[in-house]
Amino acid sequence: MPTVLLPASAAAFAPRASPNVVLTRRVEPWLTATLKRVNRVKRPLNNVNQHTRCLTETLSSPNAIWTLCSIMFPKAPDSELRRDENPLVEAIFNYQLVHMEAYVVHVDMVSQNEVAFKLTPETIEALVDYHKEIYSVDTAASTWNWSEKEIQLKKLQEEFVQAANRFVYRANAQALEGMEEEGAGELLCGRSEDAKAAILGLFVPLLPPPPRIVDVVRPTPLLPSSTGPENWWHSPIQQPHPGSVDSWKVVPSSPSTTASTESHHNLWASLGTNDVQIPSPAPSHSQPFSTASYSAPQYYSSPVTTAAITPLLLPSLLAQQQCSAAASMAGFGWGDRYQELPLQYGTTM
Repeated sequence: MPTVLLPASAAAFAPRASPNVVLTRRVEPWLTATLKRVNRVKRPLNNVNQHTRCLTETLSSPNAIWTLCSIMFPKAPDSELRRDENPLVEAIFNYQLVHMEAYVVHVDMVSQNEVAFKLTPETIEALVDYHKEIYSVDTAASTWNWSEKEIQLKKLQEEFVQAANRFVYRANAQALEGMEEEGAGELLCGRSEDAKAAILGLFVPLLPPPPRIVDVVRPTPLLPSSTGPENWWHSPIQQPHPGSVDSWKVVPSSPSTTASTESHHNLWASLGTNDVQIPSPAPSHSQPFSTASYSAPQYYSSPVTTAAITPLLLPSLLAQQQCSAAASMAGFGWGDRYQELPLQYGTTM
């Protein structure tokens, strides 16, 4: 975007002067119609120079004052306003309508196609008075107090004075259609709302300083002077001592395995087959485990020799042993007796 060059009359605190007008080689028909409407004396408008001269003279008139917009301002600070049940009464006694008046300082239809307005000295004075007497008071009342509040408030007022004198409102060049006799006019087609928003943007609120970040220094917790166990983890609440608990008494839920072991010993001893040795049978898992039959000395004692336990013979081995015994006894003359015994049992079965 090219830099917009404004005339010296658009600077802050500069006096009013004739506007700077730049037109294109082909003048717009609406501009020709507007100039013929506002001029009482008929003037020739046949070329660009005639249009430029006519527009400059019209906008340089002392009466060529434009109304950009109208703003409703309170007449006093909020604490001094009149309170009434009727809102119409409050509006009449508490508010006033201020017209924002300006004059044209620049018309450019070549590069930017815009028209620039500058506020009149009377309008600037009205804005400065309102900011100092009403707006600053309300802003100060709505913020908390700090040491440099008055200094910041005065600085805010000085900055507003500078901003109001530097304010230049730019609108499309077609806004000149609202021009009336002697160069006066007002903004049409909703442009007044844009101007109102731009003027209200000059009122900057008073911002208090941000809160300071203070480092909170926490005291170092003091350790107990004594390191004895009686002072550590001391609780003020006295817990009741639990009652004495008797030692566990285990009652066997099944017959003692000692008795079953003795019965196995008696059974194997009655068989009288000490000469035959077979691997010891696998322990049965069907017997329930009882803590009463085992004690620490017995459990950790040296292992019992399996040779002292008489193994239980299987039926097949018992039959072979009887056959071998019968064959050996046949040589002593007892063979006939052993032959009768199987026959007798076989007949009975």
